[in-house]
Amino acid sequence: MTDLTNLGVKAIRDGVAGGDFTAREVAEAFNAAVAQAAELNAFIVTTPEHALAAADATDAKRAAGEDLGAMGGVPIGMKDLFASHGVQTTAASDILGGFKPEYESTVSQNLWNAGAGMLGKLNLDQFAMGSSNETSAFGNVASPWRKTGSNAAMSPGGSSGGSSAAVASRIAPAATGTDTGGSIRQPAAFTGICGIKPTYGRCSRWGVVAFASSLDQAGPMARSVEDCSIMLGAMAGFDAKDATSLKMDVPDWEAALSADLKGKKVGIPKEYRMEGTDQEILDSWEQGKAWLKDAGAEVVDVSLPHTKYALPAYYIIAPAEASSNLARYDGVRYGLRDLPDGAGLQDMYAETRAAGFGDEVKRRILIGTYVLSAGFYDAYYNQAQKVRALVSRDFENAFAECDLILAPTTPTASFPLGSLNDDPLTMYLNDVFAVPASLAGLPAMSVPASLNADGLPLGLQLVGRPFDEQSVLNAGLAIQQRAGFDHAPKKWW
Repeated sequence: MTDLTNLGVKAIRDGVAGGDFTAREVAEAFNAAVAQAAELNAFIVTTPEHALAAADATDAKRAAGEDLGAMGGVPIGMKDLFASHGVQTTAASDILGGFKPEYESTVSQNLWNAGAGMLGKLNLDQFAMGSSNETSAFGNVASPWRKTGSNAAMSPGGSSGGSSAAVASRIAPAATGTDTGGSIRQPAAFTGICGIKPTYGRCSRWGVVAFASSLDQAGPMARSVEDCSIMLGAMAGFDAKDATSLKMDVPDWEAALSADLKGKKVGIPKEYRMEGTDQEILDSWEQGKAWLKDAGAEVVDVSLPHTKYALPAYYIIAPAEASSNLARYDGVRYGLRDLPDGAGLQDMYAETRAAGFGDEVKRRILIGTYVLSAGFYDAYYNQAQKVRALVSRDFENAFAECDLILAPTTPTASFPLGSLNDDPLTMYLNDVFAVPASLAGLPAMSVPASLNADGLPLGLQLVGRPFDEQSVLNAGLAIQQRAGFDHAPKKWW
């Protein structure tokens, strides 16, 4: 039998439906792979029983001749931001240690309804704050990739580093991620997989631990564009419980996939040619233009003049929203409570938050509280919101001249764990190409393009008009077919 852990979402779904193997065989194979890869630290909690129960339900449906669903028989990893009924959900923070929700997030429930099963809860940067998966209270996630000739542990990206490491290492065929300022796309690029952030509002935020509510958006991470299109279709949909949810039909993105880009114009933003970007990234970008031309697209130059202000605006808006969202973690209702002898209510608040939040979370809460304070609200927060509007307008103007935008996903390939811990500003710059699409709420995807001289993956980013995930996926498919990226990390764990 084919090694089932080498199969993706489509191959598993179709194989189970066709009787090539059972869903239980698939679940058992991936459960075993997860157990063998504990050294990656990709999972905070494993749930083999959930994966097996979902698999048995799928096999029973097949025996009864019933529809198996879009994800029937596919076990996945669930980023530990999504509330899982009865399963510990921590956002990788001590302050939520032991918290087991009495409800299920809408996105995860949609996936279970579509026939998927859960392998476990995936590690991440604490409260999704980080670009390297080094801020988790449960330890660093290690990328399955290594530089050629080196055994130094590399970053899987962040915040969805557990998701990217699990998919790249073949211990999960797909995983959920969340993207606030690049946290699906950057880790996808670092680990040689695909990841798409849909239009803001496509996927419900209900039951997802909040970081920055006007930016957070769930999306799929998988090894192919086809697999992402299938999983996104299962995840998305209107949710009355989420006031920001889009009341729109979910297209059949998989059925409409096409790598023929005739008649499409692809914009190349001149402002993305930034100082400090690796030459190999720029060379990959040039190759991406050639691939899209070969697919029938016309490549045109466009301008996004406010790009240089996007990152600083993001690092005002996101911490401001985080400082408000994280105020609910106070030791009163759930999670950690630190109550020293003789302490009063204020002492409990202070001690609980000091003990429960990590350094990066505290840094962002302090920044956010500062920019929202009475003397600085207009000078910082209001100005950042104005910049956000200008960034959105830049995209609107660009899309008057093109249908899609092609750019690098990141300015560099992955870096060694620990190498940027003392330089948070350089760490923040990892999101410089990803943040603008997040501020504008646009669909954006990273697709693997090549390996650099060190043998590490490089990704290309595609950004589309609002609600036009199809064009993003189609262009991603065109790149995927031409890049022929079939590299996998050498197993060391």
